[in-house]
This record gives sequence, C-alpha cells and structure tokens, in this order.
Amino acid sequence: MATAIKPETVKARQPTIPATEPRPHPQRRPLGPLKTVHVFWLAGMSCDGCTVSVAGATNPGIEGLLLGTVPTMPKVLLHHTVLSVEYGEEFIQPMKDAWEGKLEDPYVIVIEGSIADERIAARTGGYFSAMGSQVTEGADESSPVPTATWISRLAPGAAATIAIGTCATWGGIPSAAGNPTGSMSLMDFLGKEYRSAFGLPVINIPGCAPQGDNFTETVFAVLLFLQGLGPLPSFDELGRPSWLFTESVHAGCTRAGYYEEGIFAKNYGDPECLIEIGCWGPVVNCNIVKRGAINHMGGCMDVGGICIGCTMPGFPDKFSPFYKEPPGGIISTTMSRGVGMVIRRARRLSNRHVGTEVRWDKLKAVPSGWGNVRTATLSLKFVELFYKKWQFWGAKEPGRPKGTEKKFWGGDRPGTKNDYLDDSSTIEDTRDRH
Repeated sequence: MATAIKPETVKARQPTIPATEPRPHPQRRPLGPLKTVHVFWLAGMSCDGCTVSVAGATNPGIEGLLLGTVPTMPKVLLHHTVLSVEYGEEFIQPMKDAWEGKLEDPYVIVIEGSIADERIAARTGGYFSAMGSQVTEGADESSPVPTATWISRLAPGAAATIAIGTCATWGGIPSAAGNPTGSMSLMDFLGKEYRSAFGLPVINIPGCAPQGDNFTETVFAVLLFLQGLGPLPSFDELGRPSWLFTESVHAGCTRAGYYEEGIFAKNYGDPECLIEIGCWGPVVNCNIVKRGAINHMGGCMDVGGICIGCTMPGFPDKFSPFYKEPPGGIISTTMSRGVGMVIRRARRLSNRHVGTEVRWDKLKAVPSGWGNVRTATLSLKFVELFYKKWQFWGAKEPGRPKGTEKKFWGGDRPGTKNDYLDDSSTIEDTRDRH
C-alpha cells in the first residue's frame, strides 16, 4: 500500500536556488590597439541617398560595427546628422574636441555629397551647406559653419578620410556643367598631396547611390589595417577599392550573352542587351549587377534599367543625354550583329548535337512523348563529322575500345545477340527483345 507524502516533505526535498543577479554579458574586446573609433559623417551637397544605401548593407552590416560585436573590430561611435540621437551643441562638441586635439580616441571622417565653393556664397553673406554654428570674432550672433570648413579642420588629424557616393568622390550631379555652386569632389578639395594622420590618401567609394556593402566591406578592411591586423587594402590609382571596381558592368551583366550574339533590346522591358536604348555598361567600372543593390538583390540591368555611368568620374556630363544610344554603340552593335549571326547558328547546331543521347543517335529515334524531336539534318551531320574529330584530337573517346563491344555486352556468349549497338535496330525492336 502506497504511503502518502506530506507537502512539507516535498518542499523540503526541493533544492534551494539562490537569488542572484543576472550575470553581465562579457564585452568582446578587439585584439588590436584601437578600442573605440569615432566616425564623423559630414554632409555636403547631397540627397542622403548614400546614408540610405549604407543603412541597408547586410554583408557586412553596419550594426556589428556600431554595437562593437565584430571580432577584432573597434567599437564605432557614429556621429551622423540623421542617425544620431544627439542634437545641437551636444552633437557638435565631439567634432570640436577632435579639431582641438582633445578627443581621446582616433577618428575617421566620411564625406557624403560634393563640397561647394563656399567663397561664392560668402560674397552675399550666405552658405551652401553647413553643420552647426559658431560665433565668429567681432560678430554679435552665431553663424552656420560650412561643411567645407569642418573638412578643413578635421581631415589633417583623421585616421582615414572616406568619400562615399559619386558626389563626394567625383563631384557628381552638383558639379555638373552650369551649376552655380562650384561644387567639387573631396579629392579635388583636399588636393593631391593630402594624407591622413595614418598616411592614407582619400578613399573613394563611388555610386549614385553606392552599393552599401561596398562601403561597409571597405571600412572593415581599412579598420583591420588601422588595427595592425591586416595589410592595407588594394586601391586603384583613383583610390577605389580595386577588388570592387576593376571589372566593367558588362563583364558581370546577366544580359552580356545577348551582346556577343548580336541581339539587342528595342524597348524597355525586353530581355536582351540594352546598349541600343542607352546602356553604357561595357565602359563603366561597377559591380552592381554582380552584387545586387540591397541585400544582394536587384541591380540596374537585372531589373531592366540601363547603366548611366553613375560610378564614373565623368558622370553626369560625359554620359548625357541619358536614355540615348552611346556614340560608339552603333559601331560595336553593328560588328556584334555580324559576328553574332554566325555564332548564333553555330551554337544552335552545337546545342542540337549535345541535346541527344548517343543511344538516340544510333537508333535514330527519340523516345519522348512530349513532342516530335527532329532527326539530325545533313548540315548537322556534316558539322558533327568534323566536330567529333576535332573534339577528340589527341584524346581518347569515352566508352569501350572499338572492336570489343560484343565482348563487354555479352555478344560473344551463346544465345545472346548484341542488339544495343546494332544501328539497324529500332527502339521498338530493342524493347521487344529485352
């Protein structure tokens, strides 16, 4: 008979769990000398499209830098006119400290937008773009501090100076012909002799807007260098990350195959090559089609848009007017049509050649119930005769050696017949016999 257990006994047997505070999560420390890096994001003549693009970066994402959770990476303190929660004097103070040498940690400046010639606006007492305000000597009221002034103050002491977007890298749309601002790129503004405190010239990541992952990947590589944990990344003669901007758009375009076959789109929405309706892809350095726009999806040509050269120093003037065939396009497309006519026909023959089983060729029939597959034409047989000789020139053909087929198929045994390789047999004959 079971004995009843008193509730007091059960309670006494239960282990006592001490009430403790939650353990603090150990903070991951970088392996290099830099624990924290300030990033001052300065906005010039821009539309903030670069900010939107970088905020959408995923591989690597910007969150890992801001939270300090990426191994070997310092924690990044981002001072951004849109993303920062500080405002007013509280927002401007770290920039003042960096300028005056009072900031304890190193800093990087990122410039979005072109730099206007503030001397033009100053003639009438105005400005083109500014951040914060200050009281100048001899003045009673504060006045805005132009972005160009902040760049002049912060660039000499920066660990690295990065221009993001075509406006900052090459001048972009604000510097187009006829503009009243005298806008220029960061490289034009600082000059050829400029070097950061760590000895780096201006780093350029172009695009309108740039691919966000191009920016974050470059920043990660530069921070590894600043940490002493990696070599200086490879940049080309214009300060672009060479591993991202070496190849042309056309080299990675999903429509490039149509170009070599001489097939071109006539209207937007057509799947063929877009050169004849204004695409500059063959002469533009960009990886947008390979990498995608955001989250590795999209990209101009992938979604039906043409390349207007927005990553190039000559944009926009040298690519205008948009949506019109480039001047040299008619030469390349005409030549491509001539060569492509031959290539297309040769490839169709090759496609038909490799599109049938060897067994079907021998039996001269295809057992497909989906449709009637045409037998080889005289032209295809003629091509196959020379193609096969060329294909196996100096090499061994697959399969059994000639003259030994019956040995391996059982044809030499009594009561067997080698129907499989008999050219006179049909599929029906083979099915009946086996």
